[in-house]
Amino acid sequence: MYVYPAPGLVIRDPDLHDLLPAAGREVPDTDYWHRRVRDEDVVLEPPALTGPGE
Repeated sequence: MYVYPAPGLVIRDPDLHDLLPAAGREVPDTDYWHRRVRDEDVVLEPPALTGPGE
């Protein structure tokens, strides 16, 4: 499954021991990542980019 950190959040990847990049990453389909999705710490779709004045 491919996940992105929710806007404004920094999420640690417990397998790679680093931070989930803003561009997202393929992660294992595990209970950990399903809990992060359920708790809205990560999202399955890339966050919408907003420009100045939007």
